[in-house]
Amino acid sequence: MNINLIGLFFWAIPLLYGQSALAQTPRPGPVPAAPVTSNYPTQAIRMLVPYPAGGGSDSLIRAMSAKMSERLGQTVIIDNRPGGNTAIGTQLAANSRPDGYTYLVADQAHIINPFLMPHLPYDILRDFAPVALLANSASILVVHPSLPVHTVNDLIALARAHPGQINYASGGNGTTTHMIGELINAEAHIKMVHIPYKGAAPAIADIVAGQVSVAFNGVFAVRPLVESGRLRAIAISGTQRKPAMPQVPTFIESGWPSIDATSYRGLVAPMGTPLPFITKIYEESIKCLETPEVHKRLLDLGYDPTGGSPQTYDRIIRSEMSKWGRLIRQVGIRLG
Repeated sequence: MNINLIGLFFWAIPLLYGQSALAQTPRPGPVPAAPVTSNYPTQAIRMLVPYPAGGGSDSLIRAMSAKMSERLGQTVIIDNRPGGNTAIGTQLAANSRPDGYTYLVADQAHIINPFLMPHLPYDILRDFAPVALLANSASILVVHPSLPVHTVNDLIALARAHPGQINYASGGNGTTTHMIGELINAEAHIKMVHIPYKGAAPAIADIVAGQVSVAFNGVFAVRPLVESGRLRAIAISGTQRKPAMPQVPTFIESGWPSIDATSYRGLVAPMGTPLPFITKIYEESIKCLETPEVHKRLLDLGYDPTGGSPQTYDRIIRSEMSKWGRLIRQVGIRLG
């Protein structure tokens, strides 16, 4: 296929689906694409992670990197570029040459941020092409054991009886763990008060200490605390229970199918990256996810390594943007 036609196809995607929620800030200067070669890749591949080492997206790609390097025959370099609520690393990726050697590990922040930060210097729909859905993860609702609730309906009843008196902790403004609290407030017509922390670790520490009553987090982070009895698990997002915590019912089972805050993580490439290169990385990513060692490692980390095509990931990004955009506009949240 002619490469210029490929570039035109990707450029036209936002026009076919409607305007992005972001301000249409132009990228600085044209970035030429690389010629397509049949022996791709011929050099190291960089995976940009817009977070510090040790976070969710970082742990995911590191669990895959050795096997990907083996399969591709080239080193996969993890490049952590935190800051700006993912904006620094994401802008670096958007401005990178679309030569098939730079990819961004994208997550729920890239879906939510356009509505919280309308002046971002990039557009996740315009400036990136989906490559592969890698995995999803659930958000689990936990409470301090002193709180007299054991089900979602118990919590909602208590919050209705004491409006504005129940606090919930999150890993920060605009995070998935913040958004699910706002989603419960909106769907159940209650008013829990959001207490943002600078990361998941201090939020968990304060709920264990009893400084806050409710929190939302990933399975991997809270599982040992639930098993030791220091926290009580109430419900988990997603369509089915998780193997790591099979005793915890879903929000759907609890009678609240509209409460879903599943987080999706995947790879995207600078717009204009040749389609054969995107296809190669997609195919090798899926094969990597299917290996027993990688699959088990991701399950242990609390991920569901489902995998998905560029088209599947594109549909999820757009569907999630529509969902969270409505909620953020309804609640009126802004970060800058």
